[in-house]
Amino acid sequence: MPNENSFVIWDKFIRIFHWSVATLFLLDYWVVEGGEDLHDWIGYAIALLVVLRVIWGFIGSTNARFNSFWPSVFNIKQYVQRFPNKTSYTSGHNPLGGMMILFLLFMLFLTALSGWMRGLDMFWGEDWVQWLHEYSADVLMASVLIHVMAVVITQTLTRVPLIIPMITGKRKKPPSN
Repeated sequence: MPNENSFVIWDKFIRIFHWSVATLFLLDYWVVEGGEDLHDWIGYAIALLVVLRVIWGFIGSTNARFNSFWPSVFNIKQYVQRFPNKTSYTSGHNPLGGMMILFLLFMLFLTALSGWMRGLDMFWGEDWVQWLHEYSADVLMASVLIHVMAVVITQTLTRVPLIIPMITGKRKKPPSN
C-alpha cells in the first residue's frame, strides 16, 4: 500500500548510481593504491556508471533528466534570491545542485579517462597525463566535500529533506501551513 504522505523523488537507478559511484570513488581515492589492477578496474566501473548516468539523463525519470535541472543564469539568480524561504519540495536538484551534479559527472569522467590514458602506449610516461589524473581526482575529492556540506547546509536551512530521499527514493510531502 503506497504511503500517501510521501512521493517518489529519486528512482532506483539514480540511488544505485549515486551510492555506487560515491563508494567506488572514495575506495579508489583513499584505500586502493594507484597502479594496482583493482584501482584501474574501479576506475573503469566508474566510467561505465557515468556513461549510463548520462544516458539516463536523457531517458530516465523526470527528476533524473538533465532538462529538469539544467542550470541557467536566470534559474540560478532566481534560486539564490529566494533561498532559503521558497525552496521546492517536489523538484529534484535545485540550479546550484544541478551545476554541482554536472561538474561531478564531468570530473568523474575526466579522472577515469586520464587514468585510462596512463595505460596507453601513446601516453606512457607522459607527466601531463599523470598530473591531469591526480589533479582531477583531487578536484573531484574537494568537490565531493563541498557537495556534502552544501547538502547538509541546504537541508538545515530549507528544512527540505535531501539525504533520506537519496536512500529511500521517497520524500515526505511538505507540511501543510
